[in-house]
Amino acid sequence: MRVEFSERFTASYIAAPPEIHKAFGKQLALLLRDSRHPSLHAAKLDEKDRRFYARVNDAWRFYDYREGDAYYLVDITPHPK
Repeated sequence: MRVEFSERFTASYIAAPPEIHKAFGKQLALLLRDSRHPSLHAAKLDEKDRRFYARVNDAWRFYDYREGDAYYLVDITPHPK
């Protein structure tokens, strides 16, 4: 699998705190190994939509869609609780 980062994701990632960078790196490795890993809590945003979200930590989520052999990372944001 390969990973593509959108401009929006890149900008949000740069603006995120350093602890989010570290946690995201761990979660990205899990995603690439097993997209259904329990730590990710990955889920579809909508049944019609092919976008997913996954957990970075309790307070942050990242959003992606999958096409062929690639994950396209769309955004990383604080979780709207």
